[in-house]
Amino acid sequence: MNASELREKTADQLNEELVALKKEAFNLRFQQATGQLENTARMRDVKRGAARVKTILNEKAKAAAGEAS
Repeated sequence: MNASELREKTADQLNEELVALKKEAFNLRFQQATGQLENTARMRDVKRGAARVKTILNEKAKAAAGEAS
């Protein structure tokens, strides 16, 4: 999911997406530790996706704080 699609979502939806990505990252780490992980590039994509969601959440929080001032 790219940043423009994420910017269209609400903060609650972004938080749900972040939780889902963190769960997936946990599962991928577990698979890697047990030697079952086949697509190692997926770990990188999930980490970047989580970082992207956090960035958008921070942008939205900063914009909301700016409007309140």
